[in-house]
Amino acid sequence: MSPAIQNDFLAAELHIFAAERTVISYEFPINERIRTLLRLENLYNRTAHFVGGAHALDHHSALLGIFEIMEVASRADLKSDLLQELERQRQTLTGLRHNPQISEAALEQILDDIESTHGRLLQMTGKFGQFLRDNEWLMAIKQRANIPGGVCEFDLPSYHYWLQQAAPRRQADLDRWFTPLLPIKHALDIVLRLLRDSAKVCHYSAKNGNFQQMSGGKSVQLLKVSLISDLPAVPELSANRYAINIRFMLPSTSGERARSVDADVDFSLSYCNL
Repeated sequence: MSPAIQNDFLAAELHIFAAERTVISYEFPINERIRTLLRLENLYNRTAHFVGGAHALDHHSALLGIFEIMEVASRADLKSDLLQELERQRQTLTGLRHNPQISEAALEQILDDIESTHGRLLQMTGKFGQFLRDNEWLMAIKQRANIPGGVCEFDLPSYHYWLQQAAPRRQADLDRWFTPLLPIKHALDIVLRLLRDSAKVCHYSAKNGNFQQMSGGKSVQLLKVSLISDLPAVPELSANRYAINIRFMLPSTSGERARSVDADVDFSLSYCNL
């Protein structure tokens, strides 16, 4: 077997081996708008998880998550931005009707989701989370929560009393506070789903752990780096309209200085743009 054929054979074997192993992905937003949406997605998912719990510590974490959502979402005109993006996507997708390459059922489903979510966003009035800001009891907790260890029972006896109530009572309160914030979540879920579905995936090898690609001014809003999960390499990415740079680092929790990978790293890079 010639060296060239042997190398091709080994590469094919490695590709099949990699396909059978789990993959870990890292998403990198390229602009502040997508960065905010990803932060909110993470906060909403985490908060929903703790809202669904039953322990007092779950509900404490859920309340902190609600406060974080308030802070992140109030920094920008998020509602207006999402309304404009949903309308833009509705117009684009409507033009795809009767396209034989598009599933009519899937298209109508996403259009229905956009329509209903757009309507719920319009029904949100006033500043985001204002009804929570008008609750002095919640704002007292929020203020104390910014202090390390600031929500002990001697700091906030009434909050300690609430945490000792039956789980269904706390659950009802959390639902009352969290549910009015969900139209924003539904809207950003649609936008991020469409963004991720737009991905164009390419496979590369980072020589000695480093990869650079000239972007040529092409617009991209989100980059996703995927590699085998048990490969000891973590990507660090920087990008602008001219170039994409990725450096793979050795993961460490010991506190020692981070070191770059000095071997070739195979990975896939997804380019996402609405």
